[in-house]
Amino acid sequence: MTEPPSGNAPALPTCPRHPDRVALVSCQRCGRPTCPECQRPAAVGIQCVDCVNEGAKSVRTAGGIFGGTVTRGKPVVTYTLIGICAVVWLIQKAVPSFTADIWFAPVQAGSEPWRMITSAFAHSPDSIFHILFNMYALWICGQYLEPLLGRVRFAALYLISAFGGSVGYMLLASTPTNVQDALRSGWFTPTVGASGAVFGLFVALVVLNRHLGRDYSQIVVLIAINAVIGFVVSGIAWQAHLGGAITGGVCAAIYTALKKHPSWQWAALAAVVVVLVALAVWRYQTADVPALILRAYGF
Repeated sequence: MTEPPSGNAPALPTCPRHPDRVALVSCQRCGRPTCPECQRPAAVGIQCVDCVNEGAKSVRTAGGIFGGTVTRGKPVVTYTLIGICAVVWLIQKAVPSFTADIWFAPVQAGSEPWRMITSAFAHSPDSIFHILFNMYALWICGQYLEPLLGRVRFAALYLISAFGGSVGYMLLASTPTNVQDALRSGWFTPTVGASGAVFGLFVALVVLNRHLGRDYSQIVVLIAINAVIGFVVSGIAWQAHLGGAITGGVCAAIYTALKKHPSWQWAALAAVVVVLVALAVWRYQTADVPALILRAYGF
């Protein structure tokens, strides 16, 4: 016959986070009992989830080669940029007038300068290949550059290159001399697309890989092929490609030259933006576009 348990038997330990659960395993760090749900594998034994979280706070974030925070996992900025472009393209397809609301023509720089950025997120609604090529190029470059630079520096590279592409288009666009030729001139011809920013990523990849002693021959071939296409095929804004490429190269050079002084990089990037703004203002003010033409088209 089995005897009933004594009333003085010691109570079993319970988990501090889940008092209703018996915990027969102790944390190697704090010694408290921890239930299976709160256990985390450690180098020796297990630790409780509270000790793991506390330890993570004391670990210094690793710095990247060029001063940015090392990022692991999915390239979040790259995917976000692709997602924005895809959503904008779908809106363009659904609302045809939307394209004209965000495209950029140099003549609009004075009254609506924000178009110099928004146009980089729009693509031709008449052809899916335009957005597909740019997003594929962004995906390829982003997977490499974003972990290398860190998310914030990669985003800055992309946006400044996009702005540089618009400035390049503005600087090299032809200006009309009469009303009949106005709409055929580059000054009145709108442009859309992420190509300027993508070319900035292309050249940045070359500059960074050259600095690191890595092979960059394939990307040089890709740049050359696309540069030739920009001059041969009509309807492609090669001026934006050139502006974005130069800007991306300058930004990458800043990252390499100031990699030991990460905080200085932001001041240098800000100086690049200031120079681009100054060039755009100078070009707009000195463009030889007769006032009669501007009034004829509502500018």
